[in-house]
Amino acid sequence: MIKGIIDQIECDIAKIEMEDGHTIEYPKHLLPSEADVGDVVQISGNVITVDKQATKKRRREVDKLVEELFED
Repeated sequence: MIKGIIDQIECDIAKIEMEDGHTIEYPKHLLPSEADVGDVVQISGNVITVDKQATKKRRREVDKLVEELFED
């Protein structure tokens, strides 16, 4: 099982940035209905699942970085 982050969803294609930095494209219909840009996903063959816990953690980390960036 490999992990990635949904980088873009355009038309019928989802672009997923993998842990090693390369991007792969999957048909949007293979994504779970709740999947959204920024979600951490696990991929096993053609089965893609959203890792909700990893997504929450990543969003908290990004929010913290943005907050630090805009501190006075």
